[in-house]
Amino acid sequence: MALKDLISRNEGESSRSRDDARKNERPPPENPLAPKTRTSNESTESGSKPASFTPMQLGPSSAHSSRSSGSINCSNSTVSSDAVRDVKAEILANWLHTKQEERVWTFGDAGEGVFMKKSKGSYSCAPFALQSDGTGLYEAVTELNVRCAMTVNTRVIKYILERTQAQYVQIQTGLRLQVVPDFEALPYCQRGQSAAFVASRGILIVWQDDPKLTLERAEFIINCLMRMMCGAEYGYDAQDLELEKALGKNPMVIIEEYDDGFYSGDGQEDEVRDMKMWQAAYCGLSILLLTAAIGSGCRQIAIEEFQAPKHWLRLLFLICIPAQVWLSLFFFQALVGNLAQICGPTHQMKSNSRYYSGKAPRKINRDTFGKPLPHVTVQMPVYKEGLHTVIEPTVRSLEQAISTYELQGGSANIFVNDDGMQLLGAEEAQERQEFYDEHGIGWVARPRHDPKGEHGAKPFVRPGKFKKASNMNYALRISCRVEDLMAQQPRGEGWSQLEENALYKEVMEAVMTEHEGEAWADGNIRIGDYILLVDSDTRVPSDCVLEAVSEMEQGQEVAILQYSSGVMNVTNNFFENGITFFTNMIYTMIKFAVAGGDVAPFVGHNAVLRWEAVQKIAYEVTEANGNKYDKFWSEETVSEDFDMSLRLQSVGYIIRLASYKGDGFKEGVSLTVYDELARWEKYAYGCNELIFNPLVYWLTKGPFTKLFRTFIFSNMPLASKITIMAYIVYFAIVIVFSVLGNIALAVLRHRIEEENIFRGLWTNMKWIPLLTIFLGGISLHVSQALLAHFFSWPLEWGSTSKESERVSFFVAISRVLRKFKWSFMFCLGMTATMITMAFALQEDWRIKELIAVWPMGTVVVFHFLLPIVLNPQLMTFTW
Repeated sequence: MALKDLISRNEGESSRSRDDARKNERPPPENPLAPKTRTSNESTESGSKPASFTPMQLGPSSAHSSRSSGSINCSNSTVSSDAVRDVKAEILANWLHTKQEERVWTFGDAGEGVFMKKSKGSYSCAPFALQSDGTGLYEAVTELNVRCAMTVNTRVIKYILERTQAQYVQIQTGLRLQVVPDFEALPYCQRGQSAAFVASRGILIVWQDDPKLTLERAEFIINCLMRMMCGAEYGYDAQDLELEKALGKNPMVIIEEYDDGFYSGDGQEDEVRDMKMWQAAYCGLSILLLTAAIGSGCRQIAIEEFQAPKHWLRLLFLICIPAQVWLSLFFFQALVGNLAQICGPTHQMKSNSRYYSGKAPRKINRDTFGKPLPHVTVQMPVYKEGLHTVIEPTVRSLEQAISTYELQGGSANIFVNDDGMQLLGAEEAQERQEFYDEHGIGWVARPRHDPKGEHGAKPFVRPGKFKKASNMNYALRISCRVEDLMAQQPRGEGWSQLEENALYKEVMEAVMTEHEGEAWADGNIRIGDYILLVDSDTRVPSDCVLEAVSEMEQGQEVAILQYSSGVMNVTNNFFENGITFFTNMIYTMIKFAVAGGDVAPFVGHNAVLRWEAVQKIAYEVTEANGNKYDKFWSEETVSEDFDMSLRLQSVGYIIRLASYKGDGFKEGVSLTVYDELARWEKYAYGCNELIFNPLVYWLTKGPFTKLFRTFIFSNMPLASKITIMAYIVYFAIVIVFSVLGNIALAVLRHRIEEENIFRGLWTNMKWIPLLTIFLGGISLHVSQALLAHFFSWPLEWGSTSKESERVSFFVAISRVLRKFKWSFMFCLGMTATMITMAFALQEDWRIKELIAVWPMGTVVVFHFLLPIVLNPQLMTFTW
């Protein structure tokens, strides 16, 4: 059949399907983009406590995502686009069906074939009769709402299903695939497993987002079955997996084999985790050197005072000692730390201790654990990042990890806190909703920042200088309200899954009604036992969830398990590569310090949080209308992660750093000098506001914040308190030690077998110029942030750019002049002042000495160079 005829035929079919859709379509709501509540893919068992649950599977969406009435009247170009999409789906369906027949995965019976999604509720089928063969498979796949699905019917599968009554089939050590009784149960399965056996039909159904991936998934399962039943020679073995990786392929699931012993599930560590004292020793040595250095200065003043005429006012110099100690602390810690990296012990970086995990824990065995594996919620705050360039790759990485965890016997859901949904245009917002729906993602979107009510029915304020914390708080508030209402519903012994689904739908609609259309939400927004917190540009290992859950179950005192991260590069420009080097250096330093006994940091992403612990440190707030609700993240600070860490540790929990996944967790870094400057400003502002109150409150509240006083008097180890304060000073004064620090870093990486020493030295040294210019050119910007906090000046930061942008030289130079005009004016003014002071004044007043000119000269030069030399958009000279 000619392509033109095929398009014409599909246009006619699409037209008829749209006419049928119009007849059945519900009237649109007042807001065309505010979706009606749908039932999510997962729910809870009866009797679960609020906001923490063991999931049961909820059915798919029962309400359509509404469109505006104007979107029905499509232009000819839209119709043609729909027709081409339908033709593509039909071609791919037939191609996959051909592959299915080549592998003899079908007997040609009813209820066998391939599905390719054209649009929501509409699929191309091969063979064509599959759509109306009466088996109910088409309806089940439509409710499941996957992009591509295929049946696999072999004698081996029939043989296995005839001889098992279990709800799963073991396909690999540690992995088992679900069995559903019939097609009608398919929409309620764990869709993250991407496959299910159907007992009544004796077949396997596989689904993925792409036909090729669907084919590979089916082959993987069949090979695993053969290997499990008949031996490694009939399926994949280790060499096959190594060959796939060498050819650039990603095997569907990669997990380590289980240990011979399993975790018993008694809530106790399966090994003794002692407290390492190396960092305490280094801290003590640092204080010794600091005391000796400052004491020698005081001694010299005392000697001069007794030898010369008595000028007792000179003793006022002693008042400066506390400030000297504060500012010198990081220098001596860095000095001692560098020496320790060169010649100190490193074995602790590959072992486990109280605050550090260098080895993976024993995994939970679902059969001996005594209860269902904990449910994990992946929480991902997003803004206006690109759906296909940023969010979708992250979701696919998360889905692979969830799929592995579900095959291992667990359950998980993705919960997106979308702060950009209500800011986007209608088409982009609808596209996001359809993407979330297709991938079974629950989401919450709050209104735009509108304090005067200019864009909505009533005013709405997004609190905080950095909106991430208030975004997560708003989404968690909606989730907790759903849990509260569901907990009020009594459940009898005969409570069914369908009743649970109906209750969830009813409660979601009630919560949306309470917010009077203010909040948009859909899908499964309930919170499990643990929260895996990620950013929108994150990549996670495919086998990370069970290990994280196992470690959290074994260490009940652990509130946050922070994973060390690698860097995911978006571009290949010199600035991103330089920041990549700097980020990797920071993580290496953190691992060395924590492995030696220091307290682990919480960086706000790539971390697993214990939901029960987070609930314990929540604080109640009252709105203007009298409504009360709990806040979990601090909206008053820009360092909400640091604040969360301190509050958790002040009530007895600990933070632990895990490095056994290597660079499996990946995060994005700043792509432009503008974003990196904003990040450092935010760090400086956040550190300052965690310690000091604004000046206007010093007379009433004192100089130090309540949080800092709580931190000082908490039961945290003294060495860790000193290190944390040194860390805060570091970001406030911005000092880099380019020689000893880089040598020590190269030696340490060589000693822990991460990198050859000569290669490490070259890598470290080549980035010295970039880091020197950058760190030398940010003092004004950091000072601006510090002064903004002290004097209560308004200062806000937007989200970091996640996508590279190509602009011409002239556009880039105009941006530089606009964003750095004040720093350029300062530099020009100081340059004129220095020249005047050197040549225009009388001889006795002139300042020409290098020791006097050098400090201000470096500040001026580096602030001039920073936005120009470190700007790839300027240095590439694109026109």
